[in-house]
Amino acid sequence: MSLRNAVLAALLEGESSGYDLSKGFDASVANFWMATPQQLYRELDRMAADGLIQYRTVEQERRPNKRLYSLTDAGYQALHDFTAKRPKPPAIREELLVKVQALDSGDIQAVRNSVAERLEWARAKVARYERLRDCLLDGHTEEDHLAHAERIGPFLTLMRGIMFEEENIRWAERTLSIIDQRTHIRA
Repeated sequence: MSLRNAVLAALLEGESSGYDLSKGFDASVANFWMATPQQLYRELDRMAADGLIQYRTVEQERRPNKRLYSLTDAGYQALHDFTAKRPKPPAIREELLVKVQALDSGDIQAVRNSVAERLEWARAKVARYERLRDCLLDGHTEEDHLAHAERIGPFLTLMRGIMFEEENIRWAERTLSIIDQRTHIRA
């Protein structure tokens, strides 16, 4: 998947400035696609040149003018074409797992610290994603939201992000427990 498709999907929420899109990117697609603001702005320029998005310039007092981006018919069509294609199988390429693989020949404490850090990141992400879920639900039940919301895609991807990080928490806790048991046995 390309950043282009993630931006198209994010723009389904409506017209957005590059700055707001970058901020909103964290709330809407960051649980499955990461991009720096620089990457995002470069992609917005390419997408506008390709006719997938359009923008209007809004003049602001005491601030630089801003562009508000929105999807064109070609952008909607590109997103439709993308969703019609079968996705490629996911591939895990994670440096931490290589370190854990080499644990027995490496710096056990450094690897343990890395796993503990990953555990804290995952916990923080779950907390952030749960706050986003609460905002998205806006006091409604999950069932009511899924039955009546205009768009359910953002909620479904958020659920996946929560489940993914919850599994990371379970794995990290179990891994730390095993490392601690093995380190205690060796001592």
